[in-house]
Formats: sequence, structure tokens, C-alpha cells
Amino acid sequence: METKHVDVLIIGSGSGSKITRPAASLGYSVAIIEKGPFGGTCLNRGCIPSKMLIHPADIMAEIEEANKFNITVSKPTIDKQKLVKRVSESIDKDSNSIGPMYAKIPNLSVYRGECKFIGTHTVQVNDVRVSADKIFIVAGCRANIPTIPGIEGTPYLTYAEALRLEEQPESMLVLGGGYIAVELGYYFGMTGTKVDFAVRSQLLSAIDKDIRKVFQDEFCKRFPVHLQMKPISVSYHDKKFHTKIQLKTGEVREFVTTHLLSAIGVAPVTDQLNLAAHGYQLDCEGFIKVDSSFRTNIPNVWAFGDIIGHPMFRHTANYQGEWVFNSVFKDTALQKVGITYPPIPAAVFSNPQIGTVGLTQEEAEAKYSKVLIGTADYPDCAMGAALQVDHGMVKLIFAGDGYELVGAHIVGKEASTLIHILIAYMRCKANLEILKDTIYIHPALAEVVRNAVRDAVSNL
Repeated sequence: METKHVDVLIIGSGSGSKITRPAASLGYSVAIIEKGPFGGTCLNRGCIPSKMLIHPADIMAEIEEANKFNITVSKPTIDKQKLVKRVSESIDKDSNSIGPMYAKIPNLSVYRGECKFIGTHTVQVNDVRVSADKIFIVAGCRANIPTIPGIEGTPYLTYAEALRLEEQPESMLVLGGGYIAVELGYYFGMTGTKVDFAVRSQLLSAIDKDIRKVFQDEFCKRFPVHLQMKPISVSYHDKKFHTKIQLKTGEVREFVTTHLLSAIGVAPVTDQLNLAAHGYQLDCEGFIKVDSSFRTNIPNVWAFGDIIGHPMFRHTANYQGEWVFNSVFKDTALQKVGITYPPIPAAVFSNPQIGTVGLTQEEAEAKYSKVLIGTADYPDCAMGAALQVDHGMVKLIFAGDGYELVGAHIVGKEASTLIHILIAYMRCKANLEILKDTIYIHPALAEVVRNAVRDAVSNL
């Protein structure tokens, strides 16, 4: 068996790119291992293809509501096969461009295939053993496997298959109430599939309660959503899924659909990497334990991104990767201090959209003795009237003696963009006085932020 030793080994080509080329450019011998397409989850089976598919769903939603603007439009149709092929070809082109770029780096070795640890600092990939002085584990996660009786062996979908599905499903039951469920379910529903949602508790349980209520109220107008349910069994015959669900009333109902989408979260691939067998500490869910500098309990091995559990966003994984590179290769004093995160935002690209950053009201009230809330509704600002919206909300949370902005949450049109005003304010530790003493463009949608600020002032 071939053996190879390098200075730096990276496992995973998603946010691992924050180490790969930068380390090679410093003259280190570098190896990267990737078992799937280059670019990781975000590029190939996550953020990017999903948003490329969701945007057409948004257009369908706009057309559906055109009559509000006195526009008459005939019922649109969508060529699902062409749409998915176009998106897949675009994603594959980007992914396939990474390999030739890596090939031009003389001190970089690339290994394609699944690897597993055979020692604390040695892995095996295919018929090669690779050891390294420094290792960075940036492998991602896989879809959770449902434990519903009868589902094993059926052709149910996870997000990975759903994003490449060229056929138009006639009907679909979506299991789950997180962001993957409401994003992909929305995409399928708006592009012609009859969609039902089966949710164990509630939609988007981690979101601030008032924002969640607005979202849930609006989402449930568009799709049947069954909350606080319990899956009983699944069977598949005659090319249809027969899924029995116990509803919150206690009634057992059978859903018969052509497709079943399981969106019940993700699990780390640490078992495939064989980490526990070589002394790596994992948490109860299998994610790698790291300290504030992303060091594992094994010397000279770091981990970041989805495989450490939280927060599981590509933008935070990229931020972590850049911090790790600087702290390991440029300013090692940072390793003694650890990372200090700026505000970490998130968005849900469904309908309505959600943008959020900082603490929820519940979290703020648990942390601070003095909390001030300001809210405003989209319909009450000039642009809200122009957009003819009957829902949408901004919620701002100020805390402490100086009423610093510690949380901001938006549900409604352009929420994922509008939230950036408040991300910047939080990054600068702005307080209520600063937000009040800001000129907001009239009649931009941002005036709804101003109105929430004014509401907070009125609640002093």
C-alpha cells in the first residue's frame, strides 16, 4: 500500500478551501481528500442549487398574486425537467472547475474517495495511507435516516435527491418542520406538486416566537401543515407511499402520495471517518468536540464547519475557516485566545422569507434584567402599501442599561436582505439612540425597521 506524508491534510473540499490553497501558497505540502463532487454540501446539494430552484417558485408565487396589482395573467406552467437540468448543469460546471484549478498547484495532492482514520494522524483513502503534521477535518453531514417502521428500502427522498429530481411529483408528504423542509416543500408546492407537511412539533422551532407565528400563519394558508404529529408507519406499493400519521387529536390518518420527502435534520459523518476508534472526542450526537480555537482533543488536529454541529451555515463555516487559517499559519497567538464571533445571521428562503440575527426574546429575557421590544408590521409602511402585502413583521430586541441592539428578526418580503441593516448595527454594538437617530430612505422597505425602532422608543 502506498504511503504519503504531508505538512497539511484537509478532509472535505467545501469550506476546506479556506485552508487548501492558502496553505499551499505558503509552500506547505498539502493534501485534500474529497469523496463527492468538489465544493461540498453548499455548492452541490445545499444552499446554491436550492436557491436556484426556489427563485422560480418565488416567481410563481408573484404571478399567483398578480391580480392584487390589477394584472391579469393566465395560469403559468413550468418545465420542471428543463429547470432542474439547467440548475444541475450550472452546479456541475462550477464543481468540475475546481479539480483543474487544484491540478495547477504543484505542492497539492488530491485524493478522491471515502477516507477513514487508521491512526490519530493517519487516514486511508482507497489504497493510499496519508499522514500529516496538521489535519483539518471539514467533512460535512448527511441526511438523517428516518426510523419510521417500514420506510427502510423505500424510494423516499432526502434533500440530496430532491434537488436533482427532474420529474414533476404529483403529490408529496414532507416529514419535518425545519428550514430544509419549508424551503424544499415550498419549491415543490409552488411548481405544481400537491404538498402536505407532517411536523412533530412546530415549524421553525428555533425562530423567535412572534416571527414564527407570522410565518406559520401565512405558510399554513398555502399548504396543509399537520403539527404535533407522530409518524406511525410507511409502506410503498403500486408506486405510491402510504404513510400513517397520528395527528395531535389522536386520529390516525393515512397519506397516499407519489413521493415522500424526509427532511428531519442531518447527522455528521464522523462514524464513516472512524474517529471515535482513534480517541477523538465526539458529543452525544456524533459531532466533533472542539475548543474555542477549533482544536480537537488530538494535538494538531482542527475541525470546523457542519461537522462540529453549530452553527451549521456555510457563511459561518467560511468565517471559521478563515479564522483557523490565520490562527494556525499566520498569528498563532490567536490559538491561545480563541474566536470571538461577530453577530451570526441566518435566513429561511421560503415564503414568507425570514432573516434573523442575535438573541430571540426568550433568550434575551433569560440573559438580561432589562429588555425592550419594538415591533412593526410591513403593511403599515409606505412600501408595504405599494407591495400590497397583508403580512410581514420586524421585531427588534434591545437590552441592558444602554439598550443595545441584541436581536433582530424579520419575516416578510426581502427579509434576508433587509436583515443586513441590523447585522451591521449589531456588529457596531449600536443602541436604541443610534437606530433612532438614523435617516431611513422614504419610501424604502427599510422604513419598517424605523417603525420598529419608534415602537421601542414608545415602550420606554
